[in-house]
Amino acid sequence: MLPEIVTRTSVTPNQLRVVTVELPHLHTASLVLYVKVGSRLESADDNGLSHFVEHMLFRGTERHPTSYDINFAFESLGGTLYAETGRDYSLFQVTLVPGLVEGGLELFGELFGKPLFADLELERKLILEELTEDYDERGTEINSADIARGLLFQDHPLAQRIIGPPDNVRRFTDADVRRHFGRYYCAANAILVASGPVEHDAVARAAARHMVGLDEGEPAVAEPARADQRGARFLHVPDSGAQSSIEVLWRGVPEVDEDYMATVALVRALDDGMSTRLHYRLCDQLGLAYSLQASIEPLHDVTVLEVSGATANAKVPELVARLLELADELRKSGIDEAELAKVKRRFRYDLLSSIDDANAMAGWFGGTALYYPPSTLEERAARMDRVTIADVRRAAERAFSADNLAVVVVGSLTRARLAEVRSSVAGYR
Repeated sequence: MLPEIVTRTSVTPNQLRVVTVELPHLHTASLVLYVKVGSRLESADDNGLSHFVEHMLFRGTERHPTSYDINFAFESLGGTLYAETGRDYSLFQVTLVPGLVEGGLELFGELFGKPLFADLELERKLILEELTEDYDERGTEINSADIARGLLFQDHPLAQRIIGPPDNVRRFTDADVRRHFGRYYCAANAILVASGPVEHDAVARAAARHMVGLDEGEPAVAEPARADQRGARFLHVPDSGAQSSIEVLWRGVPEVDEDYMATVALVRALDDGMSTRLHYRLCDQLGLAYSLQASIEPLHDVTVLEVSGATANAKVPELVARLLELADELRKSGIDEAELAKVKRRFRYDLLSSIDDANAMAGWFGGTALYYPPSTLEERAARMDRVTIADVRRAAERAFSADNLAVVVVGSLTRARLAEVRSSVAGYR
């Protein structure tokens, strides 16, 4: 049995949901604000603006008017302000000793209630510098992960890069920043989570005192994901160097789907340790790459099943062919009982480990709750326990369809090697 995790939720007068995740065995608490804002909620003209606003929020408040001042204030409490922009949501997080949670909330009230948005041109330069690693000297995009998502989702907002294109970053104005902040950074579109050795009523009272600067606003609505692809997609982006980056993506079912947990088991059978198929077969036995990674990116209404890695240019055709053969094998034959038993044990171990991670608990009971009520850890464990060999095979058949597949190679390929890769992708049915 997994320990019961006590969570409580209340709502402040300005309609901010306040969630506490009680973890009395921990010695630090995580304070996180989750906001339903990110690249999939942006128009093409605004793409990158959520990330830009995230950066600008570090540029000071009325009481702490510089980036130094606001960061010094958080760090003087013992923690470090961390922020992240995603596709479905963005977050701001600080970890503190429990007695200083109210001090953190006071600073959150300043950060989201009285931002200055100063030094915009300086922040623009920093973001453009951040972007340079995603483009070559000719200005061609070479970030294979972003290119692959663009290929998979095409004209849907999920195809957009989180950081946005350079042209957008160059033209965002103070008015754009304030407009975007005003629309999305409102109480009804956010969830505040305190996770750790905390007491709900005290956190809720402090939140009501300090988060009054957030307007009530309205929840944002994301455009639903689509599944209208017909046939596998492939793109090669030429780039110099001795290695090529490879991204193989499949569109998968969301967490609320009955086959989601079987899909988790499927991906763990691919890559969750040195004895899994991806590493043992393709790296250890065939030497096609030093390292390959398989993962799931869960979004609220779709998931991305991703295999990524890099290899010598000469090995690209065989690596892509073998990856697709492995996916086809899982569709046709599934996994065996020993693999599934190992997956279930390691999944339960990770659930237990997450109970010792205040940030992980905050994410599950906060970020997830922006879109739908999260299940308990015991419910998640029970779902995995019920997964059968037949379930995993059915999940593989659903996920590893050619109509869900996008393959991207960024690197230097001869015409012959490129033709081989194209043939492997086109022949995947």
